This record gives sequence, structure tokens and C-alpha cells, in this order.
Amino acid sequence: MCTGKWAKCTADLLFPLALCCIVANILLFFPNGKVWSTKKITEAIWYLPGIIGGGILVKFCVCTEGQMFISMDIKPTMMLSMVMSGLGVAGTLYCILVSVVGLQDGPLCDTGDGVFIYPFSNQTYLFKQEIWEVCEQPENVVLWNVVLFSILLGVGTLEAVLSLTQVTNGLVGCLCGTKCCPS
Repeated sequence: MCTGKWAKCTADLLFPLALCCIVANILLFFPNGKVWSTKKITEAIWYLPGIIGGGILVKFCVCTEGQMFISMDIKPTMMLSMVMSGLGVAGTLYCILVSVVGLQDGPLCDTGDGVFIYPFSNQTYLFKQEIWEVCEQPENVVLWNVVLFSILLGVGTLEAVLSLTQVTNGLVGCLCGTKCCPS
């Protein structure tokens, strides 16, 4: 597959993944599908890992790749694609890191005394579902956060791999042109 075709293919794959990150991040603001005050939302959600990192930065990269290769077939286009893909890699790494922190710290929740705290911040809770019941409000907040931050982590990792392949593809396109593959 030639570098131009690979860039278009990568853009087609990254677009739905970016949308998935944006939706997952938005859902994190509504634990168990309910609206809570801003002071009762987990802090890592406010860093917008899926909206900024896995969403906007990756979509910016996708728009650049998808539009340029339709009409242009020159090395500067591949250079720009490589730079934009690097921006996409940075965004996906941001998404991955914030998601890991969100999973590590656990959700902000009420443990029964009306005060919202991080009850799991100093312990491993991910594989101990029996202790998830500590969080009384919002209902099912632990499962909600684990599932959605895991989606952000997985999709962000896939986006990072695709963006890195596009950086490499852009480098090959810069060095060889977009038609260095046999037809």
C-alpha cells in the first residue's frame, strides 16, 4: 500500500475512534446516567482526556490526513501529515495518562456520611469488586468509571499505534514520495 493510501486508511480508522473517546468522556460527567454537581465529579474527568487528547487532537490529525491526500501528491504534504500525526500521538498519550490516573485514583463518591472522597486512592480496587460497595452515591459510580476510563485507555492506545504508524508513513513519504510502492 502506498503512503498516500495508507494515510487515507489511517484517517478513516482514526475518525470513529476519536468520536468514541469524545462520547466516553462526556458520559463520565454523568455517573450512572444522572446529573451531579461539578464538585461531585471525579477530578480526572475535568482534564478532558477523551475530548481534548483522544478526540480533538486526533480529529485535527484526521482532517489533515484525509483532506490533503485526496488532491495532493507532494512531499511537503507528507511532512505536514507527519507533524500533525505527531500532534495526534501527543493527544493520545495525554488521553492514556489521564485515563490511567483516573483508574488508579478511583471515583469521587459518597461513602455514606454525605462527604465525597476518593476511598480507593491508596489501594488496589480494580479487581476487588466486593469493596466497590463502599461508594453509596452516585450509584454504580465505580463500575461507570472503570468501564469508561478503560474504554478511553484502550481506544487511546489504539489511536496512538495508528498515529505512530502514520508518523512513520509520513517519514517514508517525505523521503521517497507518495508513489514509492509498486502498483
